[in-house]
Amino acid sequence: MDPSLTVDRRPTMYEYIINFSGELSLKSKGTRNRFMDRLMHNLADALKSHGIEYKLHRRWSRIRIESSSERVPEAARRVFGVRSVARAEKFPWSTLDDLVATGAEHFRPLVRGRTFAVRAKRGEQASRIPFKSPELERRLGAELGPCSAGVDLQNPDIEARVELHGDQAFFFAHPTEAEGGLPLGAEGRALTLFSGGFDSPVASWSLLRRGVRQDFLFCNLGGEKHTREVLEVLKSLVDGWCFGYRPRLFIVDFRPVVEDLKAKTPGPLWQVMLKRCMLRAADGLAEFLKASALITGEAVGQVSSQTLQNLDVITRAAKRPVLRPMVAWNKEEIIALARRIGTHDSSSKVPEYCGLQASTGPAIYARLKEVEAAESELDAELLRRVVKERAIIDLRALELSTDTVDLEVDQVPEGAQLVDLRSSAAFAAWHPEGATRHPYPEILRHLNNFEKENAYVIFCEVGLKSAHLAEVMHRAGFRAFHLKKGVQTLRKREIEQDPALAALLSPVFRENPK
Repeated sequence: MDPSLTVDRRPTMYEYIINFSGELSLKSKGTRNRFMDRLMHNLADALKSHGIEYKLHRRWSRIRIESSSERVPEAARRVFGVRSVARAEKFPWSTLDDLVATGAEHFRPLVRGRTFAVRAKRGEQASRIPFKSPELERRLGAELGPCSAGVDLQNPDIEARVELHGDQAFFFAHPTEAEGGLPLGAEGRALTLFSGGFDSPVASWSLLRRGVRQDFLFCNLGGEKHTREVLEVLKSLVDGWCFGYRPRLFIVDFRPVVEDLKAKTPGPLWQVMLKRCMLRAADGLAEFLKASALITGEAVGQVSSQTLQNLDVITRAAKRPVLRPMVAWNKEEIIALARRIGTHDSSSKVPEYCGLQASTGPAIYARLKEVEAAESELDAELLRRVVKERAIIDLRALELSTDTVDLEVDQVPEGAQLVDLRSSAAFAAWHPEGATRHPYPEILRHLNNFEKENAYVIFCEVGLKSAHLAEVMHRAGFRAFHLKKGVQTLRKREIEQDPALAALLSPVFRENPK
C-alpha cells in the first residue's frame, strides 16, 4: 500500500493549561505544595469520573493536561482550586522572532476586526530567557495590530495569551472560567445538615469551594418520597462538584422524634426545639466522624425559627461550631446560585414538610431557659436510638432507581374514601364532602382500624405528609394513594364544579390553600 494513502488513526492530543486560584500563590511553600498535591488528586478524580484519559504535568505556576478528549474543560472547571482552563496550541521555540512569527500566524484569524491584548508569561525559567514579557507583548501586538480593531488592555474582545514552559510555547485565547476557591479537602472535614431545599445545597457548595470536605446528614421527616427527592438534589451536588473523596449520606428517621416533640412540647417552641434536636443529632455524629464543624443553610430572618435570637438558642445545642455561609443572603440570591451550580431544578421539587406546621404561632424570640425546661420532658434515649439506627449511603456509588410504585393521583377514583390529615381548624373551615379527618400521628398508630378492601385517597396541606402515609399503608397491604398538591387539587375541583364557591373564599385562601 502506498504510505501516502494511509490514514493516521492516532487520536489527536490536545494540550490544556490549568490556571489555579490566586489564593494558592499566596501560601507558604509548604502549604502551597500541600494544596497543590490535593488539587492534582482532585483533578485526576474529576477526569476519571468523566471517563477521560489524560496525563497531568505539574509546574510551579501552572498545571498542564494532555488528553485526546475535548471534555477536559467541562470536568476541570468543576474542581475547586481551578480558576480557568484553556485548550492551547503547543509550538517549539528558540528565539523571540520564532515566538512573534508563530504567534502572529496563530492569532491573526482570532483578532481580525476585534480589539485585543497580548498577555505573555515566561514561566519558571524566566531568568534564562533573554527578553522580558513586555517585549514579547509589544512585538506580537505590533504584528497583530493592522488586522484588528485596535489594542484594548482593559476590556479586549480577545486576549492573545502566550506562556513559555522550557523550550515549548503555548498559545491560547479562550479560557473557560472556573470557580477558584481552595482544593476540596485542604481545609478539613465538616458535617452538613441537608434538607434538599434551595438553602442547604448552596450552603454546602459554598464551603466545598473553601476546601471543606463534607459528609451529609438527612433527618427524614416524610418517608420514602421525601428521601428520593433529597437524594436527587444531593446526587446533582455530589456528582457535579465533590471530586477527590467519597462523601457519605447518613439518613436518620426523625419521625419518632417529631411525634415525641408534638406530644410533649408547647406549640410555639417546638420548631426551635426540633432544630436543636437535629443539631444535637448532627453533633453526636460529627464526633464519631471526627468532623470539626456543622454546616446549615439557615439565614437570618428567613423564617420564624431563624430570628437572630432563635438562631442563638438553636446553636447552643451543639458543641461544635455551626457554620452558616448563607446567614446574610436573601432568598433570591440563594436561588440564583442554586441555578448556577445545578441544584435548582431538583430542589424545586422538594416541598416544605407540611407536618412541621404548628397549630399555634411559633415563638419568634425563644428563651433558652424555657426551651431547656421543655426539653427535659423529652425522651433523650429516643434521639440516641434513631441516630444509632441511621442508614449510610455512599453517594458516589449510588444509582437512583426509577423503578418505584407511583401512588400519586390528581383526581379521586370513584368509591375511594377521602382521608384529610389537616388540622381540625382547617377541616372545619372547609373540607370536601365525604372526607373524614384523622390526625397524622394517630392514623400511623391505628392502621388496623381501616378496612383493607376499601381504597383510600389521602391529602394534606401540600402533599408530602400524605405521600408518606400512602407509602406506609401501601406496604401494609392497603390500596392507598395520595393526592397531588394536596388540598389545592380538591379545592380547584370543587370550584370548577361549583363556581359560586370561589366567591366564598378570599383570594389568599384560593391561591395559597394551606
